[in-house]
Amino acid sequence: MTDLSDIIESSDIRRVATGYAFTEGPLWHPDGFFYFNDIRPGALYRVKPGEEPVLIRRTNNGNGMTFDLQGRLIQCEGEGKRVTRSLGEAEPETLVDRFEGGRLNRPNDAICHSNGDLYFTDPGMSVPFADREQHTSENKIILWAGSRVYRITPDGAMTPIVTCEYPNGLAFSPDERVLYVANTGSTKYIHAIDLDSSGNMARRRIFADLSEGDEPGFPDGMKVDALGRVYCTGPGGIWVLAPDGTKIGVIKFPEQAINMAFGGDDLRTMLVTAHTSVFTMRMKTPGMAHPWYALR
Repeated sequence: MTDLSDIIESSDIRRVATGYAFTEGPLWHPDGFFYFNDIRPGALYRVKPGEEPVLIRRTNNGNGMTFDLQGRLIQCEGEGKRVTRSLGEAEPETLVDRFEGGRLNRPNDAICHSNGDLYFTDPGMSVPFADREQHTSENKIILWAGSRVYRITPDGAMTPIVTCEYPNGLAFSPDERVLYVANTGSTKYIHAIDLDSSGNMARRRIFADLSEGDEPGFPDGMKVDALGRVYCTGPGGIWVLAPDGTKIGVIKFPEQAINMAFGGDDLRTMLVTAHTSVFTMRMKTPGMAHPWYALR
């Protein structure tokens, strides 16, 4: 039976940097460095292994990040109510900030499909109800009805894929047929959204329940390794789940883990963003490679 000894190469957890307000959105760049955000002051950093982080630019509550297939940096800006795109580390442009005429809520996390589609989460629960512009008739009954996962196709078309209570972190299964959505709300679930050939929801189900125990933590950042195992922050640390949703174990950290990313030349170095610090550790199995890496 698989346990954490099959997952973790070394129990040596290294604190890369500290002194931040709330770190988030880690992302590996194949030129040999990670990006990460300090959300609350709004700051984007670059860090190379063994070096001090370098401030790149200010953001408007920058959070989750990915690349598109052209290698442009895609970033969710919560306070800015937008998803941005930038070439390299230049000032970003707005990719999307509205749907059907209304401003987005607080874009949170984004991922890229190998066909170029971008998916992002837009939770509404942290926005006062009167200030939300993503109202539907459902909002009269369900306060979170405007909280969605959206898809943006390469031609710019934007489509809502699924509504959740508080959609947060995103990840794909290795075959990209399943979209995992972390729910950071009253129910600490990971949703599994089965996608059809067009990238729309065919069906949805509960992949895993992370409500066990009373330790601090909640479903937030999420990644998948090359064997299809799902890594998601939750109570007590980073939960590691088998492809069928079975809990393998929880990786503990000195601070509450918020998000993580696989990186390094072999994609086996995990960078973990916590409340005030950033950590690294070595894993036995590489993470899934971003589809842009193979196109460079």
